[in-house]
Amino acid sequence: MMHTTVGWHVELEFKEDDQHTRAVALVRLPDGSEVRASGHATRHHTDSQQPRVGEEVAGARALNELAMQLLTKAHSEIDTASGRTSHPIHV
Repeated sequence: MMHTTVGWHVELEFKEDDQHTRAVALVRLPDGSEVRASGHATRHHTDSQQPRVGEEVAGARALNELAMQLLTKAHSEIDTASGRTSHPIHV
């Protein structure tokens, strides 16, 4: 049995102001395709300034959306190769 090690690098970028954090996640796949997703967080006006928390929330939302897009892409490829409709299990 042959084992192959494959690595993916996911990039996360953030844009922030006093109230909002926006994250964009990007993964470049070995087949040359890219999948990109975004997430956001909004600080309630009574919350203290904690940019790291906004990044964590927005980043998690972007990564969750990225995961959903990767599942959709994989099932589309399964369907194309098999000629049938696969049923994705959502996380």
